[in-house]
Amino acid sequence: MAYQAPIAEIKFVLETIARFSLVRGAQPGSDLSEETTEAVLTEAGRLCEEQIAPLQRSGDMQGAVLKNGRVRSPDGFAEAYSSLVEGGWIGISADESFGGMGLPHAYQVGVHEMMAGACLSFEVQPLLSQSAIDAIQAHASEAIRQTYLPKLVSGVWSGTMNLTEPQAGSDVGALRTKAEPQGNGTYKITGQKIYISWGDCDFTENVCHLVLARTPGAPEGTRGISLFLVPRQIPDADGRAGVANDLRVQSLEHKLGLHASPTCVMQYEGATGWLIGEENAGLAAMFTMMNRARLGVAVQGIGTAEAAYQQATHYAMDRVQGKTRGPTGSIVDHADVRRMLAEMRAEIHAARGIALSCAVAIDLEAQPGWEARAALLTPIAKAFGTDIGVDVASLGIQVHGGMGFVEETGAAQYLRDARVLTIYEGTNGIQAMDLVTRKMSDGGEEAFKLIDEIEQAAEDARAALPDLANALWSAAEGLREATETIVARSVSDRLPASAAYLRAFARVLGGHVHLLSAIAEGGEGPRTRLARFYMARLLPESGGLFAQVAADPSSVLDVTPDDLAA
Repeated sequence: MAYQAPIAEIKFVLETIARFSLVRGAQPGSDLSEETTEAVLTEAGRLCEEQIAPLQRSGDMQGAVLKNGRVRSPDGFAEAYSSLVEGGWIGISADESFGGMGLPHAYQVGVHEMMAGACLSFEVQPLLSQSAIDAIQAHASEAIRQTYLPKLVSGVWSGTMNLTEPQAGSDVGALRTKAEPQGNGTYKITGQKIYISWGDCDFTENVCHLVLARTPGAPEGTRGISLFLVPRQIPDADGRAGVANDLRVQSLEHKLGLHASPTCVMQYEGATGWLIGEENAGLAAMFTMMNRARLGVAVQGIGTAEAAYQQATHYAMDRVQGKTRGPTGSIVDHADVRRMLAEMRAEIHAARGIALSCAVAIDLEAQPGWEARAALLTPIAKAFGTDIGVDVASLGIQVHGGMGFVEETGAAQYLRDARVLTIYEGTNGIQAMDLVTRKMSDGGEEAFKLIDEIEQAAEDARAALPDLANALWSAAEGLREATETIVARSVSDRLPASAAYLRAFARVLGGHVHLLSAIAEGGEGPRTRLARFYMARLLPESGGLFAQVAADPSSVLDVTPDDLAA
């Protein structure tokens, strides 16, 4: 089955759940009408269906390769990328002064979900460029912005993030890459970086690496990290890609999935680089990249889940097995198959609602209160969106039965590709730790404010939809108590319950998404039936999660390394 971009679903969530109307109100005079939303999503969806989706299977089978020191991408990738460049899709939300469309971040998130659903390996590349654009625009000097942003925004050049080293994964402070000042405004960068997605590219004129490194005498740990821009080719006096820099792709990783997306080991051997921001302030610049990228990874999970769901649904509707009894005559008449498909669709809708709500909060960050909302939602969106990507892809295989385990159907690829999403851009465990520590440094104020909104929506819906409203209100009260438990504990005692707390928060937010959808539909129809499924079959998971949050932290911490090794 060919991938179909979920244009109507994304638009519905933007308008009904994520309150995109607030973005319109914040930008009077901008053409952000519903017609504009429809036009942007429709055109991007067409590109995804016609140009990008055909690369999904062929790219996986052919894979990216390293030849004579340069990455060679699979057939068709260069042509599809040219279509992105021609349409201006790389710089959807980039500043118009640098050639971008200047559209809201919410549009970019919707478009990237469709790209990821069409072919995740391909979508990784423009997502990384967008992250580089964000960091350079926020932290670089005007000279660097003028040289690099027009090229990156147009897509003529591409960008990467270079954080990880063999001894420094999640512990970024352990990195050893050196940056030695040359007295002329440049630095010599020496070291090795691993897990660099699209560290080389054969369909852009240049690749611009954002590299974390230490200057001489820098403090230990994260306080001594600086960020540098290190291009594959050094721009000449006219700003064109010039002579080769002293860096190379040493090798490509052999991975479970994302075979068409090259994951490079990068070697820097005195390469010329330019400081981005201030010395020893690289962590702040890095988080500019990573926070937006984390929401981008969330929609990679959602897009992958959507594609896996579409394929599983098509298979279930067509597959006749034995004496299937029911209105269709196919396996979708079996209760368990129906349950799996309903779970897949309900989870996707919940995750999409959370992610697009986070995107709208980012668009409203200049207004009071919205920056805190975006910060709270980001780890939830990233962890839940990517968990759902894995869970739904796994269910997709189950719906296919034995054929799902056979590579030729393509069902297994979604699971292989999605599995890394819970790991990169900060593992989901790190997202949970961030939620219960940094995001609760306000004493839970923003979390309680969001819970108040959820309960108010439930109260307002009691008369029309009592079953849905009562279930959600009860779960929200459980979340309130769990939040009180978390903020009352020391930071170290919060951590054993962090994963359960994040999942519970996402579960309740998902219920909120489904309730709002049922209200918008008038309380009768497919969205309402899906909401009832969610409230009856998925929301109850929150009860067990709340029990985990309430449990004594010692139930985790008292299990010793020796116990585990026994």
